[in-house]
Order: sequence, then C-alpha cells, then structure tokens
Amino acid sequence: MEYRTNNTSFDLYDKVRGVIFGQAIGDALGLGTEFMSYNEVLKYYPQKLTSYNQILQDRHRIRWKAGEWTDDTDMMLCIADAMIKDKDICLNHVAQNFKQWFRGIPMGIGQYTNNVLAISDYTKDPIRAASLVWKLSGEKSAANGGLMRTSVIGLWKKDVSLYAENICKLTHADPRCVGSCVILSELVHSFVWYDKELDFETIIKIGNKYDERIAPYLIAAMEAEQIQDLNLDDESAMGYTLKTLSAAVWCLYHVESFLEGLLAVVNAGGDADTNAAVACSLLGAKYGYKSIPPYYIENLLDKNLLMNVSKKIYEIISA
Repeated sequence: MEYRTNNTSFDLYDKVRGVIFGQAIGDALGLGTEFMSYNEVLKYYPQKLTSYNQILQDRHRIRWKAGEWTDDTDMMLCIADAMIKDKDICLNHVAQNFKQWFRGIPMGIGQYTNNVLAISDYTKDPIRAASLVWKLSGEKSAANGGLMRTSVIGLWKKDVSLYAENICKLTHADPRCVGSCVILSELVHSFVWYDKELDFETIIKIGNKYDERIAPYLIAAMEAEQIQDLNLDDESAMGYTLKTLSAAVWCLYHVESFLEGLLAVVNAGGDADTNAAVACSLLGAKYGYKSIPPYYIENLLDKNLLMNVSKKIYEIISA
C-alpha cells in the first residue's frame, strides 16, 4: 500500500520490513563487538567489522551462528507474535510470550530481565513483578532490556505511547526505561506512518514527561560530532537505557544511510548488539527496507521468518 504525505508518496510495507529487518541486522552484526571497548574493536577488527562472517569466535560469541540474532530480536518477536495472533496489542499475551521464551533458557538474556521473568507467578501480574524487582534494586536500575524490543510497537497505527509505556513496564519499571521506549516507538511511528522525523523539541518534551535525566543524553547525541564522543563503551554504563537511546538518536543527526549508521554503531563497541538493534530499527523506519544492502538481508539466518512476520503485521495495520 502506498501512502502519501506532503505531496510525496512512500511504501508502508517497505517501512515495516525496514524496522523489523533493521533491528535483526543490527543485533546480529552488533554481536561481533558486544561488550568490547572501542580500542578492543580496533584491535580485533582493524578494518572495521562489516560482515557476519568476520565475527570473532570467542567463548561468548561462538554460541551463535554467523548472521544469527540474539535476545533483543527474540523479545521483539515475542511482541510481534502477540500482535499477529490478537490483531491487537494485549499486554497479558505479550507477557505470556516473554515467559514462554524465558522457559526455553534463551542465550544472552540480560540479568535484569532474567530476574523479572524468573518470578514464578510473573504472568499473574507482570507489571507488579517488574515493579518489585525495580524496588529491590533501590529504584536505580535502568537497563536497556525494555528499549531493545520496542521498535515493533512503533508500527502500530494508534496509541503508540501508551502501548510502549505499558509493554516496557512488563519488565522495566524505571521512568528512564519507559521514556526511552516511548521516544523510540514514537520516532519509528512517525517515520513509518508519516515519512517524517519528529523535531528535536518534541523528542525532548516526550523525555521530560517521564524523567528529566533523559534530556541530557538526547542533547549529547545531537551535539556529538563522532559517535565515540558518547562513550558507548563505558563499562559502568554500557547497558544503560539512555546510552542505547543516545546511539539511535545520534544516527538521526549524523548519518545519511542505513549502512553508515549500522557500521558506526557496531564499531563503537559497548552493548553493541542492543545499540545497533535499536539504532537500525530506527534507520530502517527512516530509510526503508530497500535501503539495506542485500548482503545483510540475504545472510541473515531465519530471514524468511522475519519476512513472514513483516507481511502479517503489514496486513493487520493496513487493513
């Protein structure tokens, strides 16, 4: 279906596929530099990491095959599968999918998400369970596990902020996490449905609605000349939701293609699979599926699964 806005037309299906494939590609390639410092990235990939088959086969990475995504995209698909089955966004069904996925002992699951989903009666009241874990952290934990999966919410036609907020709260109660998810989902939504970028003032306003600590990271992302200026490889903060959000927002203002953003984020190190999953879902929304170099699509494992999910979601939202 072709949509028209401001006298220009765009392909909604291309945008949907761009988000879903962009997420998975960033995740799969970002695995190659996950948990590395920028200097370690330079050491192991002196010519930059650009392909799946370059990925270092150390004790961490050898568990995945070349072109295979990690928990970030697994959890996004938990949400997508619920959307497809219900033709709606039902929080209880999403939570059940999270729990079922958790029971399969997934690789790469973050410690914070693990702590929430490990609660025996999690599905009875998932938001309460997540709030309890957050309170036990001293209300200090703001991990990026909610943000890493939220891109698919931006594809929904309405009430995006509400859904993004509530689905984040299924595991992550901190307002910085919630605000991050709403910002990303609304950015994706604006590109997908209106082929338009939210202005920076609007992004700041969304962040301030949830937590005043969000704005400085947004400002830093806009003003940083190089992605290294964001210190994504800071060991003490590499899983922080606002670090990951800043990587995605940086791409909005400093790259001119999907590929440029993908390689910039991946080669910055840090929590690179999550940073790139989030950034590339946004770049996929902005530039579309057709902008993604064919290599990254053709060599992605289970690409047919992603195509099927994309098609089904498109059919629901365009009906």
